[in-house]
Amino acid sequence: MSEEIKQRKKRSLSLIQPTSVPTLGNYLGAMRAWPDFQEEFDTIYGVADLHSITVRQDPKKLREQTIQLYAQLIAVGLDPEKSILFIQSHVPQHSQLAWLLNCYTQFGELNRMTQFKDKSQQHSDNVNAGLFTYPCLMAADILLYQADIVPVGADQKQHLEITRDIAERFNGVYGNVFTVPEPYLVKSGARVMSLADPTRKMSKSDPNPKGTVYLTDEPNVIMKKFKSAVTDSEMSVRYADGKDGINNLMTIYSAVTGKTFDAIETEFAGKGYGDFKTAVGEAVIAELEPVQKKYKELMADKAYLEQQWKKGADFASRLSQRTLDKAMKKIGFLAK
Repeated sequence: MSEEIKQRKKRSLSLIQPTSVPTLGNYLGAMRAWPDFQEEFDTIYGVADLHSITVRQDPKKLREQTIQLYAQLIAVGLDPEKSILFIQSHVPQHSQLAWLLNCYTQFGELNRMTQFKDKSQQHSDNVNAGLFTYPCLMAADILLYQADIVPVGADQKQHLEITRDIAERFNGVYGNVFTVPEPYLVKSGARVMSLADPTRKMSKSDPNPKGTVYLTDEPNVIMKKFKSAVTDSEMSVRYADGKDGINNLMTIYSAVTGKTFDAIETEFAGKGYGDFKTAVGEAVIAELEPVQKKYKELMADKAYLEQQWKKGADFASRLSQRTLDKAMKKIGFLAK
């Protein structure tokens, strides 16, 4: 693909933390759509390992999960030949620009961030400065690459809003330095809820292991989790208020098979929940089979993964350095 064609595309950026294996919810809600972005946008994807240390991490586990997530991104369909695919800590420009943006972000703005309030309560023994200034690093991630759009869910809109505010403030002082990014509201294939508590979103951090399906779960584990999924006593497969468990299973089944809710109701008319749970489990296993196969192949070839993340870091560094140089010059720093 020529550089000329690439330049006509809008640039999209997405980062994901290596704090755990991605879940079925991550996959159906966002990751499955990412490969399609490669055709429509100039795409950049990163493993956000710097963000993960606002909470204490086990060093060995962090290294392992970073490699695993990088492999998962390729396994779900991201192509290092089409996208820049990098590890955040390999690109020091992120930390450099984050410090500059710290100085153009107001204390009150950071104090209003809901994620800071939530995580401060969850980790009350470690309310660190990084947790507080986290949005400045996130803004640096986006602004470094002059991203036109950032795919976001509803829970991430506040972070993009502060990024836009920081960019506009900086541009207001120094001229047109940063592209002000637009949110790209992801049309979620599915909002997947916990199998153990279908009133809550499926989460990596769910204390109940039965509630979350991970992309690396073996088929027998996946089936066991679906068979133990919480439902109701009605024994009727239909989408309705008060049937959170069945609604969730129908949402998942619809997402992986493409069938409408009406078609699902017809398919399972007169059948029990046991048949339905088995069918959902089988459909999810079939959906994840090629992803899991590719992931295992990648994890067996660490030399290839290292080659790709080094190449990704090189591309990301060269691209981001242009923005960093421009911002530093505008502020008044002496060029080296």
